[in-house]
Formats: sequence, C-alpha cells, structure tokens
Amino acid sequence: MRQKIIQEKYPIFVLELQKDETDMTSADDIVARLKANIEADRVARYIGVFDHYNHTKALPDGSIAPEIEDAKNILFCFGVALPSAEMLALRPRSIGVAELADRFIVSFLEAPMPVANIAMENWVRALRADPVTA
Repeated sequence: MRQKIIQEKYPIFVLELQKDETDMTSADDIVARLKANIEADRVARYIGVFDHYNHTKALPDGSIAPEIEDAKNILFCFGVALPSAEMLALRPRSIGVAELADRFIVSFLEAPMPVANIAMENWVRALRADPVTA
C-alpha cells in the first residue's frame, strides 16, 4: 500500500491489487468484503454504495478513463465523537474500488482519526490472497 498526495493537497492511501493476487473477481466482490468488515467493526457504520461508474457514464458530459471497467465507493462512518460542528466536513468515510482488466485499485482519503486509518488499511491489505506481502 502506498501513501501519496493527489492534486497537490489530498493525502490518500492506494493499493494496486493484481487480479491473481486475490480471491476477489470483481469490484462488487471487494465492496461486499469491505461491507462485512465495516459491519463487524464495533464503531464503524455502513451507509451505502455509490456506483460511480454508472453515474458518470450516464452523464451527458461524463468522462471515464478507458481502462476503468467499474468504479464504486463504499460509504461508512467512524464517528465516535463530534467535538465540533466543523468535523462534519470530514465525514463520512469512503473507500474507492476501481476495476481494470488486470487489477483493482483500492483507495481512500487519509482520515483525521488514526484508528480509522489503521482499520481501513487493515481491511484493504486483507484483500490480498497472501496478506503477508501486502
């Protein structure tokens, strides 16, 4: 898993997962596994799935990179505290799953809560058939 900055200001975590490195066969499989992790977590709350691919495809001016075959976001929240109204700007969380011909790209924005980052990293790393090499 790599950490990087995109558009010069957004810290994200990204895992590129070759299809032969996982038992997942589709973006939907990955979303289902992540949903199970979210629902098993004592503080995370599942919200839903956004089908980003079909939404963008349906827009008159929608544009999708040709290598992307599917793209979904699974939405959830770790909100264990609400110390100020402004914290709402940082929630909920989302993990993006893009399916390409030979691999999946799973990514998420760094959360301001270290425990949330650790959980999301663990969930994403566990998608690899051999998590030791993640």
